[in-house]
Amino acid sequence: MNLYDDDVAKQLQHMIAFIQQEAAEKVEEIEVKGEEEFNIEKSRLVSQQRIKIIEYYDKKEKQIELQRKIQHSNLANASRLSILKARDDYIQALKEETRKQLTILTQDRVKYIYIIVNLITQGLIVLMEENVMIRCRPDDYGLVQQLIPDAIQRYHRVLQQKNIQVTVDDKNFLRDDLAGGVELYGMDGKIHVSNTIEARLELIFHQMLPEIRRDLFGINQHRKYYY
Repeated sequence: MNLYDDDVAKQLQHMIAFIQQEAAEKVEEIEVKGEEEFNIEKSRLVSQQRIKIIEYYDKKEKQIELQRKIQHSNLANASRLSILKARDDYIQALKEETRKQLTILTQDRVKYIYIIVNLITQGLIVLMEENVMIRCRPDDYGLVQQLIPDAIQRYHRVLQQKNIQVTVDDKNFLRDDLAGGVELYGMDGKIHVSNTIEARLELIFHQMLPEIRRDLFGINQHRKYYY
């Protein structure tokens, strides 16, 4: 090999070394860039998944909170209904006890006569019919017949109407378990007034129910109007 060949060989080696160096640097650059892109993509994916996880648990937390509120509301409503039912049961028991006590009225003849004649008179005034049929308990049949003239006289003093005929039904009677009182029928039974002791008690209870509730359970803090 002559000198010229040696120079060519050296140049070739330099060129090969330069190319290898360039290739190594390029490989390193590619590897660095790939690592950077990998880290960026990994960071993006991790961030994306983190956001999804946060959103998922936020949604779950809201669902749990909503379910908790619904359950709390249901329990509160159930408790409120239970209290209202217990109060209503107590009032009904009180009314039933009052009804039982009213049977004592029939034992006091003077008071019961006063009550019956007033119930008949009031029924006649409400109906304002010329022909009235009265129904009563079997035990009160004779008493009601005796009190009709007095009731008609009271009726005339109020309405000043003399054309009225009152009879007592001797075929159809009120139940024996009623505390007492009468039912009055006009227009051949098409209209009637229930003036039994139980009917009057029901009316009084209905009218006084707000006062009864207030006295038994106190003032309702959620109620705005009382009159």
